[in-house]
Amino acid sequence: MPSRRLTITSPHGHTLAARLDLPDTEPVAGALFAHCFTCSKDLKAVGAISRALNAEGIAVLRFDFTGLGQSEGEFADSTFSTDVADLVAAAECMRNELAAPAILVGHSLGGAAVLQAAGRIPSIKAVATIGAPCDPEHVRHLFAESLGEIEAKGEACVVLAGREFTIRKSFVDDLAMQRMDEAIRSLGRALLVFHAPGDQTVGIENAAHIFQAAKHPKSFVSLDTADHLLTDERDAEYAGDVLAAWARRYITEAG
Repeated sequence: MPSRRLTITSPHGHTLAARLDLPDTEPVAGALFAHCFTCSKDLKAVGAISRALNAEGIAVLRFDFTGLGQSEGEFADSTFSTDVADLVAAAECMRNELAAPAILVGHSLGGAAVLQAAGRIPSIKAVATIGAPCDPEHVRHLFAESLGEIEAKGEACVVLAGREFTIRKSFVDDLAMQRMDEAIRSLGRALLVFHAPGDQTVGIENAAHIFQAAKHPKSFVSLDTADHLLTDERDAEYAGDVLAAWARRYITEAG
C-alpha cells in the first residue's frame, strides 16, 4: 500500500514520527490510530488493521507517542494527558496533509486515549477501542511492585515487555486525575468496542464498563480467542474489516 512518512510537532515541541497509509483509490475517509502502552506505530497488528482499512478506501495515520518508537522526547516525561495532546496534534497534521480524520482507533491504553481525545477533535464521527481499559489507571498493575519506590523517590526504572522504562510520579498522578466515565458518557460519537473475552492483560469487564457508560449508537464485537496484542494477523485483519464496515455508515452520514 502507498504510504508517506510524516512528522508531527507535539504541543511540547517534540518531533513525532508518523506514517500515512493510503488506499489505492481516492480515500473515502481518514482514520487516526493510537497504539498501545509502550508500543509503537510499527506493531504488526497496527499494520494489519491499517491494510484492512486501506482496502476499504480509508486512509490511516499512525504515529509514535512522545518518547516511543522513532519519536523525540523522553518517555519518562510523558503522561496519559500528553498522549491525548499528541493525538490532537496528529489530527491537525492529518487535516493539513490530507483531510481531517473522521475515525479514531485506539489499542489498549491508546483506546482510553481516543475516548478522551475525541471531544477535542471536531471532525471525528466514529470511535473504536481495541482491548482498552475503562480507566487508564489500569496500567498501574504493570509496575505495581515499583509504586512504593516511585512515591518515595519520584521515579523508578521498571521492565515492561522486556524493555526498561522510567516511570515518574507525575505519570502515576496524571493517571489518577482522569475522569473516564465522564468522557465516555459525553463522547457524542458512534462507538465500537472490540475486546477478547480471554484477554489476560485487560480483562473483558473493562469492555463491559465502557459499553455500559456510553450512549447510543454503540456496538460491541468479540475478538474471540485473540490475545491482547492481536499477534495473530488474522485477528487484526478481522478487526480492521469489521471496523471499516461499521464506520462506513457514520462517515457516509457525515458526507
